[in-house]
Amino acid sequence: MLLLAGLGNPGPKYAGNRHNIGFMAIDAITRRHGFGPWRKKFQGEIAEGAIDGVRCLALKPQTFMNESGRSVGEAARFHKIAPLGVVAFYDEIDLAPGRFRMKTGGGAAGHNGIRSIIASPVGEGFRRARLGVGHPGHKDQVHGYVLSDFAKADAGWVDKLIEAVAAAAPFLARGEDDKYQAEVMRLAPAEKANPRQTPPQDA
Repeated sequence: MLLLAGLGNPGPKYAGNRHNIGFMAIDAITRRHGFGPWRKKFQGEIAEGAIDGVRCLALKPQTFMNESGRSVGEAARFHKIAPLGVVAFYDEIDLAPGRFRMKTGGGAAGHNGIRSIIASPVGEGFRRARLGVGHPGHKDQVHGYVLSDFAKADAGWVDKLIEAVAAAAPFLARGEDDKYQAEVMRLAPAEKANPRQTPPQDA
């Protein structure tokens, strides 16, 4: 079983925030692949389904971002899912808007949701689906930036990116993360970003 965890903050107040693009991606995946209805479990909302014959559990923690690991860790422990069977979808300020990168293991790079999962029973060896939202330009502006809604002008690339993440998901289910990344970027090529929102990128 794969655990697909979208990270974000619960409630309508945060629904359109950059910090909630992980929730948006998971919603797109469950819609496209016909997952069952959402229900409450593991301190979050879960939906069950299959992608390319692989059984999957979609999870949106309702613990708030900083405590995401409580929910993800509980679900992974209950279903005995190894770290490589856990995929976290989340906003990445160190990638330009619309860029997408897969990564396995490593540190939190300042992301509190990822830090919380690393501190959970899952540990640091899980897979990360990093959805680029760009950087506000100064570290002091990051908190307000990620907790603000996407601008109307962003709607086009955001929709394309989350739909591509859903359409390409069979590669993810098969464990072909490099092909998954390539297919997402083929389906949703990132437009040239505002230089102010293009910090150094890591692979």
